Amino acid sequence: MTALSQPPTPVAGGASRRRRRRRGPRTHLAALPLLGFTALCFGLPVGALLYGAVTRTDPDTGATAVTGEHLARSLQGPYLGSLIGSVQLSALTALIGSVLGVLIAQAIVTSRSRALRDAALTASGVLANFGGVPLAFAFIATLGISGVVTQLADLTSLGWNLYSFTGLAVVYLYFLTPLMVLVIVPALDGLRPQWREAAQNAGASGRQFWLHIGLPVLAPSLLGGFVLLFGSAFAAHATAAALVGGSVPLVTLKIADALSGNVLVGQENVALALSLDMILIAGLVMAVYLPLQRRSARWLR
Repeated sequence: MTALSQPPTPVAGGASRRRRRRRGPRTHLAALPLLGFTALCFGLPVGALLYGAVTRTDPDTGATAVTGEHLARSLQGPYLGSLIGSVQLSALTALIGSVLGVLIAQAIVTSRSRALRDAALTASGVLANFGGVPLAFAFIATLGISGVVTQLADLTSLGWNLYSFTGLAVVYLYFLTPLMVLVIVPALDGLRPQWREAAQNAGASGRQFWLHIGLPVLAPSLLGGFVLLFGSAFAAHATAAALVGGSVPLVTLKIADALSGNVLVGQENVALALSLDMILIAGLVMAVYLPLQRRSARWLR
């Protein structure tokens, strides 16, 4: 066999692999600042939280011992009720916010008006970050017991109560729905027109396109938006504290009470255990989302 007949691919491939091996350590070194920042801002707080949740200090001797008492108490009585209440509120508002956000985002994407699209996305960006005490005050002034809308529409006679589970859910939807719009619009833009045209050429209806193509491709993005909304509602504190106080059992309010000693003194470690429970719940939700996100990433490239 002559030299001209020998393929050069193995040599080029070997050189490429050697270059990748040489670049590997440099890539890891470049990531060290990010890893250090992540460990400092997230690792240390989580480590301190875990340490406080599983240890107990004797007030007389100052000795520290490992215990599961705080974790056990965080899953009992009113603490367990607050966890369940937060999960229920977060799941309900995330589900409703996801549906409303997808419908609004679809209307934005299919609109031919560029000005309407820009205005809707700008408003969504503003409303998604409007929360806390100002949001609670705005709703109290409009839909509270003496609110303007409540008085004009006589909502009290219809059983409306802003300072309840339902009222708090309505307030949460005010910032969760725009957040879903911001999340899902890029995914809807990623649906290629060629897919719809191919489905129409094959005789598929609009319903069949969404059922067999659109929704399966968008499913990870929809679930990702739901997870984001769930986490935002699950971790919200200022709005609920200013609006309902302790009338609605929420884990963030229980943590604040335990840390400040409003109900019982010396419950700081139980508050840390409740925070650890919140991290575990958020981790379980993310564990469902990440595999689906990797599975569908190739479709939206």
